[in-house]
Amino acid sequence: MSEQTLEGRKAIVTGGGAGIGAAASRALAAEGAHVVVADLNAEAAQQVADEVGGEAWVCDLGDTRALEDLRLDADILVNNAGMQQVSPIQEFDPERWRLLHRVMLEAPFLLIRASLPHMYANSFGRIINVSSVHGLVASAYKSAYVSAKHGLEGLSKVTALEGAEHGVTSVCVNPGYAWTELVAKQVPDQARAHNMSEDEVAEKVMLAPHAIKKFVAPEDLGAMIAFLAGPHGGMITGSNFVADGGWTAK
Repeated sequence: MSEQTLEGRKAIVTGGGAGIGAAASRALAAEGAHVVVADLNAEAAQQVADEVGGEAWVCDLGDTRALEDLRLDADILVNNAGMQQVSPIQEFDPERWRLLHRVMLEAPFLLIRASLPHMYANSFGRIINVSSVHGLVASAYKSAYVSAKHGLEGLSKVTALEGAEHGVTSVCVNPGYAWTELVAKQVPDQARAHNMSEDEVAEKVMLAPHAIKKFVAPEDLGAMIAFLAGPHGGMITGSNFVADGGWTAK
């Protein structure tokens, strides 16, 4: 049996009830971490928590005021929870735009803020921000998502610089399109925005920028996150791990 590199470590994974978050929860638990599966969906969080021998935390990251006084004892924080809205800027509902920013930028800031005192006190911390290829490039009709992910990139770099002397690393993982519930739900909106059928969206919109014409596997991203959280990730900070099928090579 191989050594479990995260034995004795506590990890919090937001959006851990499905998709990339569930894959990350499984991968971290397989390396010995005690995983707190944080999700708005109580049933999904509990199901994954039971599967990995962890615990569920039902958490609404859109309610950022409720996060302001948190103090967390996590050694590993995976900011993964995400939302999407596909809409032209002139038609984008302002409150929906703000909600995406609360969930994907303000909440990660508050969770990092709540985690750093414990990490600093123990001279160890891993902050892994699940960004996106859209943290590096833009696509039309995704103003809230793209701007939130670009902001997360900056937050991750600042965290890396501040945490360096305390043994805390901060990185971004940047997938292209991974076939998850989040991606599946945007197909109808993509079809409307691009004036095409839903069947055409995967080939002509989602996978068009990928050099490798495949969706990213959540399990591959989970394995990447577990590696970055482990002892071999100690010198990896302030950087990006891009799994975009060659999208940004162009």
